[in-house]
Amino acid sequence: MILLNVSRTRRRRLGVAAAAGGLLAALLTAGPAAAIPDPGDSPAAPKDVSRSDQAEARAAVKSGDIPGQDEIVHSANIEHVANIPKDVLSGTNSDLAFQGRYAFAGNYDGFRIFDISNPKKPKTVAQVLCPGSQNDISVSGNLLFLSTDSSRSDSSCNSTTQPATEKSSWEGMKVFDISDKRNPRYVAAVETACGSHTHTLVPDRKNVYVYVSSYSPNAAYPDCRPPHDGISVIKVPRKAPHKAAVVGFPVLFPGEGPDGGGNPGAPTNPGVSKTTGCHDITVLPSKDLAAGACMGDGILFSIRNPERPRVIDRVQDNVNFAFWHSATFNQRADKVVFTDELGGGGAATCNAEIGPNRGADGIYDIVGKGDRSKLVFRSYYKIPRHQADTENCVAHNGSLIPVRGRDLMVQAWYQGGISVWDFTNSAKPKEIAYFERGPLSTDQLVTGGSWSAYYYNGYIYSNDMAKGFDVLKIDDRRTDAARWVRMQELNVQTQPDYFD
Repeated sequence: MILLNVSRTRRRRLGVAAAAGGLLAALLTAGPAAAIPDPGDSPAAPKDVSRSDQAEARAAVKSGDIPGQDEIVHSANIEHVANIPKDVLSGTNSDLAFQGRYAFAGNYDGFRIFDISNPKKPKTVAQVLCPGSQNDISVSGNLLFLSTDSSRSDSSCNSTTQPATEKSSWEGMKVFDISDKRNPRYVAAVETACGSHTHTLVPDRKNVYVYVSSYSPNAAYPDCRPPHDGISVIKVPRKAPHKAAVVGFPVLFPGEGPDGGGNPGAPTNPGVSKTTGCHDITVLPSKDLAAGACMGDGILFSIRNPERPRVIDRVQDNVNFAFWHSATFNQRADKVVFTDELGGGGAATCNAEIGPNRGADGIYDIVGKGDRSKLVFRSYYKIPRHQADTENCVAHNGSLIPVRGRDLMVQAWYQGGISVWDFTNSAKPKEIAYFERGPLSTDQLVTGGSWSAYYYNGYIYSNDMAKGFDVLKIDDRRTDAARWVRMQELNVQTQPDYFD
């Protein structure tokens, strides 16, 4: 692996073979997207690409348009300070959470705990084997929460895969006691309709509420039948987590159709996912607000009563958004950044053929107050560097960098790397820093890259699906003030008030 403080500037233009036009057509006509890898226990298999695409990728490496395989490039204001490769857990790395001096890293095979008291030398504290994609992860106090979105034989960590058509199959939420970080203890399991693709915590003093996002029901699945037009709400007593239970299933998309009243998708809206649930929800407890990325819809809702979230506004983008994937509020809670995971995260969408407005972020202002609030579109943001057609690349998980008076965000783009960008002006977002690796392959489309990139207590942490746990440091006058903001706990989908 080569670490470069880039002396050359990456050219924005990457020649793309005509075959990419075929990819665009496929993306526009595809059915509902799923986060990559698809729910299951194994990472997505490499995909063959055309010989012309292979030749284009090699030529782009040779000319310097993209980094070489395993080559690292970055802007001058980013330093790569550490990498910890995957170890016992060989599955796909997924999301991250933080508490004190610890980072918690999800993996399709379980989760890993790092001691990051010295960010330049992270140390593994524990590795817990507990298979079940995608193992989305959060922490609150002495509890750790893990999502299971693949059909299992039972709720144990020794379970095996089992068809979702069997009534005895299990999917849902797992809860661990992490009071001893070296020896996490499995304490509870709650089955939820259609499993748990992601989850979001709404903590209070005595309980932790968990909003469970899942989607894609099927009449043949006994525990995941349509309509699936809402989210599961779990209540977990802090002092008795074994009593965790579903306390509601609020309907977010009421309607008369078989799937409720969400976006109907194709053929009404070609290239757009039909809404059959939510992919991810971000809550802002200090404002009693939440933003939901729900396949074909983006929603704003009130969580004043955490057991009964209530929709305030709903928007669609049937031109450029294929799959509403995740959401991030700005600090003042007058903007939301929604991401579009075009192609499900397994396609090469950061190229000239796809363009700057698809597979991108959509920036929305929140206009009005209370129940009269409306989401108003302002602009799109996409990384300004084209990637090869052997690199999966699309907007993915990110977080705010807390600086008063500015809206700054760090974000993962799979093999597009990590981007730091400024959306203080909603209509004119701009990148201010980046980090990326070259393609995993120039012969096949191999799934990899940064799943999550989050800012925590002075450093950027990334969970690369293939390469492991990365630590970056940004040195820029625009982000310097964030170094003085210290958090004791961070689950990005439970956004804090950084300056309270």
